Amino acid sequence: MRHYDEARSIPASAADVFALIDDHTRLSAHMSKSSWMMGGGKMDIATDEGRGQRVGSHIKLSGAAFGIRIFLDEVVTAHDPPRRKVWETVGAPRLLIIGPYKMEVTITPQANGSILRVGIDYEPLETFLGVVFGYPYAKWCVRRMLNDASAHFVLPQQRPVHAQ
Repeated sequence: MRHYDEARSIPASAADVFALIDDHTRLSAHMSKSSWMMGGGKMDIATDEGRGQRVGSHIKLSGAAFGIRIFLDEVVTAHDPPRRKVWETVGAPRLLIIGPYKMEVTITPQANGSILRVGIDYEPLETFLGVVFGYPYAKWCVRRMLNDASAHFVLPQQRPVHAQ
């Protein structure tokens, strides 16, 4: 398994950051929009009755990347609000760049907000795409989650002009 993680200061309480992270429709929103990393494709997100917010709950993503059908099933393996959440793929994910993975989010309160750390342990596929793009893809996923969380808690007047 390979690992990538990164942290960012977020101007919000640990409870507010966890509430955002705990909602997979918002956390994985970057996957539901067409992007260059998805080859113009996107994913649909479906959760079970646990909504991905309790241990054992499933989150399924399906869609296309570069015109190829992809699918994965994730299960929540740790859920400790407002500090930590872990989920990982189960079964045989049908992906193009990485194979099975585990993601972990930790939130540490600080004086003016929280420190959000997002990490991924992953197996790059043993293909050209996996070897070349495994690390950049893992980094992109982590940074997208951090960027989306940061943007969510920034007041409109604080956002750069191009982000409005």
